[in-house]
Amino acid sequence: MSADPLHYKSITEISGLFRHGELQPSEVTAAMLNRIAELDGRFHGYATVLAERAMAQAKRCDDEIAKGIWRGPLHGVPIGLKDLCYTTFAPTAGGTTIHANFVPSFNATIVDRLERAGAVTLGKLKMTEGAYTSHHPNDQAPLNPWNIDYWVGSSSSGSGVVTSAGLCYGSIGSDTGGSIRFPSATCGLTGIKPTWGRVSRHGVFPLADSLDHVGPMCRSAADAAAMLGVIAGADINDPTTLRAPVPNYLAGLGDGIRGLRIGVDRKYTQEGIDPQVVAALKDAERMLADLGADIREIKFPAYEKLVSMWIPMCSIETAEAHLGTYPSRKSEYGPDLAQLIEQGRSMSGIEIAAVHHERLKFSGSLAALFGDIDLLLIPTMPVPIPTLTKMGEYGTDPNVLLSILRFTAVFDFSGSPTITLPMGLASDNMPLSMQLVGPHLSEDVLARAGHAFQSATDWHTRRPPLD
Repeated sequence: MSADPLHYKSITEISGLFRHGELQPSEVTAAMLNRIAELDGRFHGYATVLAERAMAQAKRCDDEIAKGIWRGPLHGVPIGLKDLCYTTFAPTAGGTTIHANFVPSFNATIVDRLERAGAVTLGKLKMTEGAYTSHHPNDQAPLNPWNIDYWVGSSSSGSGVVTSAGLCYGSIGSDTGGSIRFPSATCGLTGIKPTWGRVSRHGVFPLADSLDHVGPMCRSAADAAAMLGVIAGADINDPTTLRAPVPNYLAGLGDGIRGLRIGVDRKYTQEGIDPQVVAALKDAERMLADLGADIREIKFPAYEKLVSMWIPMCSIETAEAHLGTYPSRKSEYGPDLAQLIEQGRSMSGIEIAAVHHERLKFSGSLAALFGDIDLLLIPTMPVPIPTLTKMGEYGTDPNVLLSILRFTAVFDFSGSPTITLPMGLASDNMPLSMQLVGPHLSEDVLARAGHAFQSATDWHTRRPPLD
């Protein structure tokens, strides 16, 4: 057994302890609920805690495992759900006040898949209003457990906080412009943004349907692979899901990365990027080379114009998603989401076509690039984690906001899968983060590469200063 305290053990380790009778899901769930009661009042990651239901689930898992029934690596493992996942057993507000009391008549497909796999749902996790950039003015935003004065990322903020603080073993996030990747980066986590369509969005509140991705946020690549293996796959209720078979993402984790071609565009990843980020990325590149990867110089496709189109594209689809409540209930919206919707409602067909064409050009160029490489190495953010004060200053400068999106938004446009990995600590002891990006349906390669990197480094084992 590892030396990690119970709340920081990996999903794969906890799962093994359950299966071999060394721990029971009910005692782990009770310990996790006690920790939530102790700490979440400081960090505000949970929108709803489902203590009684979670304990009932955990006791059923105790009984099943004692009888030799084994549902897989999530059996009995306590997790959290971002509060845009429909649940019949708890309200699904999506970060809004309009839907504060909305209890759906069905579960999101991913919720059913997680619970059929034996996962214990501790609760629903806070998020920004409608999964856009800011929390509703009437809601207490989650606080970063590494340092409450620092940004905690965007919409999957609650998922980042509770997973990092050891208030669950893994969580579900969503990503439209970076909202799996930013909270993973700011909280020292590993997150997988799958290929668009790899994971069903049935029963998931949309921000912008053609950009939205749903995926796991965990403390290691192995844990993220375990969760992704449960939620991925075709869904009759979501015709946009991909019909490709789902591999066993855990099976090949230990195969290493010798000979894997990893592309690096030093202009894209270094020019205008904070020196601390560049230095850590160079260290990561050297480590990947030492592990046997073939590092190749590449030229990344032109991306600036597409990044500048992310807000317009998001605005169009968000306006469509909110037709049922906006403008009829406009007064109940926070200012940032309302402004986005207003922008979308004012967009012309010609402007929409221009975005669509730019998206097609970039996606084609990126697909061609992946003919020569297997993965791409880039930072998650161009700067170390900003303070909340600095983020407030950024909010008045659209150029800075677009700079922050340069390594994330384009891969929502293209639907490309990515894995976000801790790669160091900045001078303020806050996490630094990188991404590996792959061609469509390469999540198995991304998980293997992430695991290889984490087997040779310990950045993913660093914890916020709570214990």
